[in-house]
Amino acid sequence: MKTIKFALLVFGLILQFLIFFPISAGSRTINPITIGVLENRNYAYAGMMQRSFALALDSINARGGIGGQPLQLVYADDGGQKDQGVKAVKYLVEKEKVVMLTGGYSSSNTLVMAQTADKLGVPFLVCTAADDRITQHRRKNIFRLNPPASEYTRGLEQLLEHELKPKTMAIVYENSPFGTSSAIRMMWFCREKEIEIVDIIPYHKERATADYFDRIVAPLARHQPEAIFMVSYFKDGVLLVKQIRAAGITSRLLGGAGGFTHPKFIEAAGDAAKRMLTATLWSADVGHQLAGFYVDRYRAQYEQTPDYHGAEAYSALLVVADALRRAGSTVPEDIRNALLKTRLDTPFGRVVFESYAAFKHQNSQSTLVLQNINNRYVCVWPPDLSTLKITENNSPP
Repeated sequence: MKTIKFALLVFGLILQFLIFFPISAGSRTINPITIGVLENRNYAYAGMMQRSFALALDSINARGGIGGQPLQLVYADDGGQKDQGVKAVKYLVEKEKVVMLTGGYSSSNTLVMAQTADKLGVPFLVCTAADDRITQHRRKNIFRLNPPASEYTRGLEQLLEHELKPKTMAIVYENSPFGTSSAIRMMWFCREKEIEIVDIIPYHKERATADYFDRIVAPLARHQPEAIFMVSYFKDGVLLVKQIRAAGITSRLLGGAGGFTHPKFIEAAGDAAKRMLTATLWSADVGHQLAGFYVDRYRAQYEQTPDYHGAEAYSALLVVADALRRAGSTVPEDIRNALLKTRLDTPFGRVVFESYAAFKHQNSQSTLVLQNINNRYVCVWPPDLSTLKITENNSPP
């Protein structure tokens, strides 16, 4: 009986020790390093990005984390609302004590969240939100992995200039900062290349219904431009393309990335999306040197091919881990200095944060053009990366 009591006493002491004192390796305490991820669970890409963050986290921790300390992620949902976005940043910084932030999807929300993070003095690596202004306000804590919206269509512009050469174009875009920035860039391009713009039509994605898009599409049916450039999210992009084809419009359809690159877009849009072209920041088929490992893992685990949103999330966490290792601490100034010296090859491409034009701490990325050929997106531009030649006729079969 005494032996049992003694064993229980020893067990209790060990349990108290484990509760009140963290496990140590040698003389150094092993505590996780916490990173905050800002997301919007209402958006079509939220699941893909979260799964990609999780895959990157597994890889980082399997390789010893950050100097032996595991990395852990804490998520906060901005809900697509600016006020909620501010609360999400404050929750992660003040409650969860994160050492750094990443994520950011909706441009208008992320702009406000970037302002908040900068005021709180916490480094924030934006990986998806595209509003140009996010990295145009000289904020010392804000870095961005993805190109700004005004650079999304570089590859598409080259294709239009050197091969397609349309004489007329219409521009249709959802009127968020992302849609507006991309549309303005295309307007300037058309004027520089003397492409006549026959229609400029903004729309509210919150109002996207068949009746609403009937009114949006009506001028396009009258003018029948050679090309229609669209900037949309997933659901409104699908509906818009369907309405255009249902109206008998045979214009070449051009997407400005965004929802048109979603893995389910071609299936959802059906015949209306046949031979459609879209700009993209990345492609699983012609990805960068390290893309294959990420794509293979994602396909094996989720039976789906990711698009650039997933590659951005996966690569962003690799950049975070790389900066933390080189910083040697979790002090914001040390993390910022490490980010400034980043020269990292990732599945999304080489990441280097530079200041150029009006941008600060901005990574720059070449863009591609995909075409839906046989119900699958393939790269058709630039020529040195293309896997198939662009089809000449984009009108419905």
